[in-house]
Amino acid sequence: MAAPGAAGGPAADAALWAEVRALLPGCEEGLTLALSGEVEDCVLPLLRRARGLLYSAGRPRGEAAEALRRLGDVLRDYSWEKLNAGPWREVSKAWRQVYAYGCLFGALAEVAAGRPLPRAVRLCDLGLLMGAAVLDNALARLVRVLQPHLPRAERREAAAGSAEKPVVLEGIIDHWPCMKKWSVDYFCQVAGCRTVPVELGARYTDEEWSQKLMTVGDFIDRYIVNKNSLGYLAQHQLFDQIPELKEDIGIPDYCCLGEGEEDDITINAWFGPEGTISPLHQDPQQNFLAQVFGRKYIRLYSPQDSENLYPHESQILHNTSQVDVEDPDLDKFPNFRKAAFQSCILMPGQVLFIPVKYWHYVRSLDISFSVSFWWS
Repeated sequence: MAAPGAAGGPAADAALWAEVRALLPGCEEGLTLALSGEVEDCVLPLLRRARGLLYSAGRPRGEAAEALRRLGDVLRDYSWEKLNAGPWREVSKAWRQVYAYGCLFGALAEVAAGRPLPRAVRLCDLGLLMGAAVLDNALARLVRVLQPHLPRAERREAAAGSAEKPVVLEGIIDHWPCMKKWSVDYFCQVAGCRTVPVELGARYTDEEWSQKLMTVGDFIDRYIVNKNSLGYLAQHQLFDQIPELKEDIGIPDYCCLGEGEEDDITINAWFGPEGTISPLHQDPQQNFLAQVFGRKYIRLYSPQDSENLYPHESQILHNTSQVDVEDPDLDKFPNFRKAAFQSCILMPGQVLFIPVKYWHYVRSLDISFSVSFWWS
């Protein structure tokens, strides 16, 4: 069946809406809008108005669908402020439920209006990532209905599962002091005399790749300023070694969604010139990659495509692909062309969530500093 908004036509739209509508209670009173705590007085009338639009016309169309979409936007925007007002562990579940309802009403408005489905799927994913379950986990059930109706390429991108897919997060590190303070000159001042391990070479799979101890000042002079060759400061202990730098960052509150303790979170520093590459590989933990300055090109592949990515057979590199992602040898690795991917350019201030075992390839487009957080 073709996707609504493409070549499906009114009959396909109606069939999909009937399938989606069957996920909801049969009458307005059945959609209880139950919250697990108190919220501000203005919120419940907004929720009730959205519910009324959903049930009053059988299927919201035209102005009714647009009004439902706007109410979804208002609910998400209002609750988003509450979700980001303090540490994640202190966010009320009720406000997360309000956010989930905003995502649900917004997604339903998209389907009711017959619009292309990717935005509805994205709203479901945002609600699953940031909200709390409502109506017997309606968002998860809704996205399972929508996914088969997506165009094939977009369906492959969603195949890894609604809540286990990469997403770029905006605005969550804007308050970090490093966003205003850090620069190449700043690192020379704060850490220029400190000795750190440096990776020499464009990528760790190259035969000429090696590691060497040198001061941060020597690293910057050789590989950042004079660009004699490619070298990369990839450090797991940098922030413990130089506490002044650790004071300039924070741990994203989302890491508290995991099962481990804060002490179990690994913080990594990645500092290097334009052109350095992390070959296509996967990590055994969830990853938030925060970009402080510079830009990075990133390509991501689902774990479901692992057999098409030709991991090395050796135990040491079993988590790394043999394929040169941007110049693949398709005679040697023919199934690589079957692997679907997503890509982005990660900009300063953005954070990329990379789910556990998700394959990722990274190339620096500028002098770049990133901080990553590995957590379970």
